[in-house]
Amino acid sequence: MDNPKQVVKSQNVTYFELNNELNRPVDGKIPLHKDKEAVRAFFLEHVNPDTVFFYTLDEKLDYLMDNDFIEREFIEKYDRNFVKYLLQKTYEKKFRFKSFMAAFKFYKQYALKTNDNQRYLERFEDRIVFNALYLANGDEKFAEDLAEELITQRYQPATPTFLNAGRKRRGEFVSCFLIQATDDMNSIGRTINSALQLSRIGGGVGVTLSNIRAAGDPIKKIENASSGVVPVMKLLEDSFSYSNQLGQRNGAGAVYLNVFHPDIVSFLSTKKENADEKIRVKTLSLGLIVPDKFYELVKNDDMMYLFSPYDVQRVYHVPFSYVDITKEYDKMVNNPEIKKSKIRARDLENEISKLQQESGYPYIVNIDTANRTNPIDGKIIMSNLCSEILQVQTPSIINDAQEYEVLGTDISCNLGSTNIVNLMKSPDFEKSVEIAVRALTFVTDSSSINAVLPVKHGNESAHTIGLGAMGLHTFFALNQMEYGDEESLEFTDVYFRVLNYYTLKASNKIAKERNKTFVNFEKSKYYTGEYFDKYIQENFVIKSSKVNDLFKNIKVPTSSDWEALKQEVKTYGLYHQNRMAIAPTGSISYVNETSASLHPITRLIEERQEKKTGKTYYPAPYLSNETMPYYKSAYDIDMRKVIDVYAAAQKHIDQGMSLTLFMRSDLPVGLYEWKNNRTSKLTTRDLNILRNYAWRKGIKSIYYVRTFTENNDEIGSNACESCSI
Repeated sequence: MDNPKQVVKSQNVTYFELNNELNRPVDGKIPLHKDKEAVRAFFLEHVNPDTVFFYTLDEKLDYLMDNDFIEREFIEKYDRNFVKYLLQKTYEKKFRFKSFMAAFKFYKQYALKTNDNQRYLERFEDRIVFNALYLANGDEKFAEDLAEELITQRYQPATPTFLNAGRKRRGEFVSCFLIQATDDMNSIGRTINSALQLSRIGGGVGVTLSNIRAAGDPIKKIENASSGVVPVMKLLEDSFSYSNQLGQRNGAGAVYLNVFHPDIVSFLSTKKENADEKIRVKTLSLGLIVPDKFYELVKNDDMMYLFSPYDVQRVYHVPFSYVDITKEYDKMVNNPEIKKSKIRARDLENEISKLQQESGYPYIVNIDTANRTNPIDGKIIMSNLCSEILQVQTPSIINDAQEYEVLGTDISCNLGSTNIVNLMKSPDFEKSVEIAVRALTFVTDSSSINAVLPVKHGNESAHTIGLGAMGLHTFFALNQMEYGDEESLEFTDVYFRVLNYYTLKASNKIAKERNKTFVNFEKSKYYTGEYFDKYIQENFVIKSSKVNDLFKNIKVPTSSDWEALKQEVKTYGLYHQNRMAIAPTGSISYVNETSASLHPITRLIEERQEKKTGKTYYPAPYLSNETMPYYKSAYDIDMRKVIDVYAAAQKHIDQGMSLTLFMRSDLPVGLYEWKNNRTSKLTTRDLNILRNYAWRKGIKSIYYVRTFTENNDEIGSNACESCSI
């Protein structure tokens, strides 16, 4: 079948115009019905005429396989009648997009197209079924269960998985990677090669440079020989720009540096608007590793010492990243064998805030907070491109032949998200969570990054996944809760408590079935039982009647349930070293008709500037007279409320969360009490206070700082699609 049938295309396109009418109030009201009309017109005028027509499902499946659109292997793991049954059953669900943006994003970004990109070969239901069949790996019952979770949008795989599952010509399913450079040329060379390889095959790459000796440190006893971390940053930026997946995206990379590294000021300077072109990095994201000691020095207005990583490694016999600076700080200050310099801690803090106002960077990782609550044996030393992945790593040792004398462990991230609004309606919450965990587990098990052996080794040892959530603000609005009020905080606490429990239960079940745990499980706080004690001893009770009612059909675990799980985990183990993380949700949250991640919305009617089609408007999900009062913009909410909501979730999440701070360049009067009788302009002091508040609340990481300026620009907007869900 070389020439599939095509419906004659309509010349009259009205859907953009209808969608644009959302931005023109009628009698002071938003004409939401115009968006419904735009969806209908989009299908009638564009999708239906531009979709390849097949007479039968057999004809469609054969065409897709014979012409190298869909892999034959995964389809042939099933009886053909079952494949057709699952497609038909999914069509019968009569899925309908609720907004124009949702439909537009799916068909433009996710749907399989003909080779000339002019016609569609998939409906939304087809993408759902191909995901289910691929991730179920021949298991008919699981494929059917997973298709149900996906079409009801209770579970959403990350973009790399959702986009690529089943395709013949595809990228990897993993979302992003974390790698480390140690302080020698072999490791730096290998890191740059790894960045090239990982950027080519998958999502964004995070690299920690904290171990690399500072500018002026000796090389082979020659003083002032090292050029420090900035030239390595430039090499990495060029590598990411070159290896950009055939031009499909800009090179996406993030570099992390410890605030006690002597190159910290020059590191931050690379992102300044007025930076010299020789040192300026344009596309690289910057992140800081911040130990507790920094906050203490800032509080006391002390000078802070910066320590030579070269000397620290000589004294402690481990790379700089693996030294507990908070614990060892005074000893390092008093050790004459460690070269050091000093700056005023508050001066550095202000530099961080200035740069966050100017660019949205750097990300912040509160590394001691992350390690204090880490149940896994080992040390977390960095994060990823979106700051939510926090897993232990071990360093590699590479010889002059570029061979691994010691193969360390680095990280690949396999992400997915629960849709809170829809999962709360699940007829079986526990089953829904288990299906999501098993779908993610297939991605982990089938990932093998041979080009970067520490990543492969880390994945094979840890089997990590990152199940997250989106739609929290939408859920609050639908249930008439103010973002950040007591009821919303309690709901967040309970939701992630329950999600944590059932992901643990699913991981334990998989370990029992396979008789296999992650490596070093016996050294974890899961094995000793310490992890479970806080839940067992708490005697948790839901206080709010509204929250209690919301969970009336969901089994919230009791102390005795946690005790029973503790014993099961002790006996059979856990398959996954890490299970949960809150990634940012990009375009896929539009497709899911829900608010992004755990953040508040930014506008009632969001305006998107699409590259080829101009402005597109997206009303807040389920926007109505009832929900509108509860849909306050993030830019008009006290960020301490956002931090409180994230802190309520973080207690139950073993990894991190992509927490963005939303600020106005001219802050609303009365929002922050410390601004009273002061300027309303955003200052470094405001960001200093909020970062300290987040640290005190137990927040492990802060992603972007987004500033909405007086001329309606957004500084620090998240442009990364590579590792967002």
